[in-house]
Amino acid sequence: MTDFQGFPDGLVPFLMQLAAHNDREWFKANEKRYEANVRQPALEFVRAMREPLKQVSPHLVADDRKVGGSLMRIFRDTRFSKDKTPYKTNVGIQFRHGVGKDIHAPGCYVHIGLDEMFVGFGLWQPEAETLFKLRTAVAEKWDRWSAILASPEMAGMEQFGEALKRVPRGFDAAHPGAAELRRTSYIASTPLTWETLSAPDSVAQITRSLVAGRDYMAFLCEALALPF
Repeated sequence: MTDFQGFPDGLVPFLMQLAAHNDREWFKANEKRYEANVRQPALEFVRAMREPLKQVSPHLVADDRKVGGSLMRIFRDTRFSKDKTPYKTNVGIQFRHGVGKDIHAPGCYVHIGLDEMFVGFGLWQPEAETLFKLRTAVAEKWDRWSAILASPEMAGMEQFGEALKRVPRGFDAAHPGAAELRRTSYIASTPLTWETLSAPDSVAQITRSLVAGRDYMAFLCEALALPF
């Protein structure tokens, strides 16, 4: 059990200052602030989400390990980037499907950044075989997929990600869901506010947003023959 009461007021100021002083010397001098305002509250949030996540799916995992768990590392991978700043200036928390370490599977994500805050679910830029299976399911079960997108539960949510200019080879360019078939990701999100994230009932509010995406997630898992 957990008594998580919302993210602390010091989280956003820490991220703002990290953005202004994004170097290892500053971070080392402020590492205790990172622990107190970011990592420990985020891990407590992950623990608090374990039971509520079962309302979405029993196959979603809330892993509170400091490294390799639901809390994404703050260190940036700069190997292939022109931006060599070493630290991310956002908090990313992922709730993977139980098979997600072995294959690309749908999951849920909470993003706390200086530019935007949101909760999302689905699959971000899956590999070609997985993407083909998803597109095939959308094409063959268009009535069901379009009904999910138009459902009251999805009101206020937005699908995002890149899309191809043309319907991919093997699919009908005149299909009524052509725009959906051009997607390279199947992921939807709803905005979060700092008021929600810092509220004592933040877990309940975020859970409601994720529960609203159950049908969306279930469709994707079914298309990939995964339990949900």
